[in-house]
Amino acid sequence: MTQKKLLVAMCAGMLMVAAPVLHAEAPVAVAHAGSQSPDDLINKLSNDVLDSVRADKSIQAGDSKKILALVEEKVIPYVNFQRMTSSAVGRYWRQATPEQQASLESEFKTLLMRTYAGALSQVKDQTVQIKPSRTAADGNEVVVRTEVRGKGDPVQLDYRVERANSGWKIYDVNVLGVWLVENYRNSFAQEVGANGIDGLINKLAERNKTAASRK
Repeated sequence: MTQKKLLVAMCAGMLMVAAPVLHAEAPVAVAHAGSQSPDDLINKLSNDVLDSVRADKSIQAGDSKKILALVEEKVIPYVNFQRMTSSAVGRYWRQATPEQQASLESEFKTLLMRTYAGALSQVKDQTVQIKPSRTAADGNEVVVRTEVRGKGDPVQLDYRVERANSGWKIYDVNVLGVWLVENYRNSFAQEVGANGIDGLINKLAERNKTAASRK
């Protein structure tokens, strides 16, 4: 796996969240997030994940249970997955029933989880450097710019974060100029236009089933 593909997969995994029950420690982590700047949050989150992977040979080998536990502890408290999913589905999100919305979130989570599992096993010596951030006029949304360094050229990896009651939350990621949500929005719109919302749900479920059978 090239470094570019690795970072694309990793950023997808950083947004791979739905609404599972968090570990008991998670509320404490979220409470601390309120006192952090967006830059500090992304720096800590990135390094915590990378350090955890490097320290655990089971994760490097692709242990899905350990990967899920790592994501629940380190990532889930800091992501607004509902906004990410609704933005990816676009205007069709409002047309979906609550049951369809729940199915979209579930299948999207599974898809990103499998992508993340493969990426984490490839982490070696990557490091993250925070660059100057860009803040919206109202101060409630920030683009945190980072550069991931390892073998080869540095890779641009930026995060869109928003201010929430419990702290800053990630809702999109940019790899080499391509925003993850926008990239999915294009393919999702094509599928919904051709086969409806249920068609998109079925397409995601089919991809997940195929991926599971190959494991």
